[in-house]
Amino acid sequence: MESCRKPCFKAFPCDRGCVISRLPSGTNRNDRPQGGCQDQRRRTIVQVTVRDNNVDQALRALKKKLQREGVYREMKLRRHFEKPSEKKKRERAEAVRRARKLARKRAQREGND
Repeated sequence: MESCRKPCFKAFPCDRGCVISRLPSGTNRNDRPQGGCQDQRRRTIVQVTVRDNNVDQALRALKKKLQREGVYREMKLRRHFEKPSEKKKRERAEAVRRARKLARKRAQREGND
């Protein structure tokens, strides 16, 4: 079995051997979270270097990177619970919007050529 890079502490390991989370006392082992390994989730580290003690510039760069990564959008979506049916509906609508936008851009490119 392949194990994660992070050392595991004594709790409930996932299938790969890393720890999912500690359970509150009095809970059954079979009631553990079913989210899977934490390393399987998408994790990106955003780093910004501060040059010449210019914190304002570094803060602007950080905000821009977070915006590109979609962190603000995800925070907004996670403020309230979204039912799975609502999530599917929203994702379908986003896909339709993307497809229309792509078709519009293609038509514009073909029309200008």
